[in-house]
Amino acid sequence: MAVTSIWRIHGWLGKVVVYVENPDKTTNPKCYENGDMTERDCQGLDDVIAYAVSSHKTQQVNEELGALERFVSGINCNPSTAREEMIAIKKRFGKEDGTIAYHGYQSFAPGEATPEIAHKIGVELAQRLWGDRYQVVVATHLDKANHLHNHFVLNTVSFVDGIKYHRTTKDYHDLQAASDALCREYGLSVIENPQPGKGKHYGEWRAEQEQRPTWRGIVRSDIDEVIRQSMTERQFFENLHCKGYEVKVGRNISVRPPGKERFVRLARNFGEAYTLEGIRRRILEQSRAARPMPEPATKRKHYRLSGNWQACKKVTGFRALYFHYCYLLGIFPKGKQQNRKRLHFLLREDLIKLDAITQEARLLAEHRIDTAEQLSSYQSELENQIVDVTSQRKQLYLKQRTVAVKSDEVASAEVSTAISTLSKELSQLRREVKLCSDIAIRSGVMLEHIQIVREDENLQRKEKTEHDQFRRCGRANR
Repeated sequence: MAVTSIWRIHGWLGKVVVYVENPDKTTNPKCYENGDMTERDCQGLDDVIAYAVSSHKTQQVNEELGALERFVSGINCNPSTAREEMIAIKKRFGKEDGTIAYHGYQSFAPGEATPEIAHKIGVELAQRLWGDRYQVVVATHLDKANHLHNHFVLNTVSFVDGIKYHRTTKDYHDLQAASDALCREYGLSVIENPQPGKGKHYGEWRAEQEQRPTWRGIVRSDIDEVIRQSMTERQFFENLHCKGYEVKVGRNISVRPPGKERFVRLARNFGEAYTLEGIRRRILEQSRAARPMPEPATKRKHYRLSGNWQACKKVTGFRALYFHYCYLLGIFPKGKQQNRKRLHFLLREDLIKLDAITQEARLLAEHRIDTAEQLSSYQSELENQIVDVTSQRKQLYLKQRTVAVKSDEVASAEVSTAISTLSKELSQLRREVKLCSDIAIRSGVMLEHIQIVREDENLQRKEKTEHDQFRRCGRANR
């Protein structure tokens, strides 16, 4: 059984090529480096340029030799120079704007296929569908033992006549039909009666496979909770509104989570159980409505402050923003137990990114960064260090190739150790540079989220006050 999909890619073509051809994901897990291979031969890609000029990264050595074997192939292009070749075709026909590529995948059921068979099927699939007109990179990712899957990077411009590829509904069906035909040829299972309208974006599907939460998963969880707490259809919609959802009811139910721009069609995304009839049936099957989980009781703690509170320097800027946001998420204070289901939708969605937010907050606290100028200055320092360390490592690579070092095992080991140390330092520096870039973007998003949360809370408070006044007036008139 193989699941397929394909979608547009905008932005930098090299980014998707680097991801798809990542050696960490395409290296045969049954093969290991032999004694003659250096650490440089086994490390991941630094960038697409380094990858393009490093011929050893594109070699596929026989497994019996004990060397690395990678499952990356090119249709009408060389995998090592795929980005340059694709861009050259775009420039040749003057079609460099718009959708730069299509990214597709083909995922196999756990245990059904071997890496060799999976890659062979992927290459044949790409050849059948696009091989007569387009350039395609095919890579089989093996980073998960139970998650064999192929990736396809398809250039949008034909090398034959320059006509751009436009994905249609028919292309979806052709992709799945060709994949099913190949699976049958190689003795793999096939979904005989696939249900339409339940496709997921690859990122969401992958997150679910790795048991990571997604924002659509949060919506589904909220709908299930509201159904459990309702005894009538009207009560269901009232409870959904109380959670901040905007609802549209036609042939199907569509909901817009608080803070989101688009509506989500429940039946299309979650199946028949979330149609209007399905929700009615689930409500009627309940003998009683579930009560909302009460807030956990908190014990009051007493602290003794030493020193002058007025003289204590207040945290401001980025650090204050991150600390406040962590408080809203329920991370601070540490001993606080918070019912996360009662959090605003946008805050619950950011709990998915908790690891990244934590790393960014630690960097800000460790280096006492509060302003955009301080953040930019620190990032510039890191980038200068990267240039210096890269230059040092380059010199060591050149030294490693000399006859004197090659002939001396002790010297060779020392150089290899030094290269490894610098590589780890580079990795840490690049990680911090990325954190700085993410902080600059996320800080603005955090401010928007805080404003939306406050506005929604004020609106709910106002509606509750008006509702209570209406109820009191009703009682007084009886």
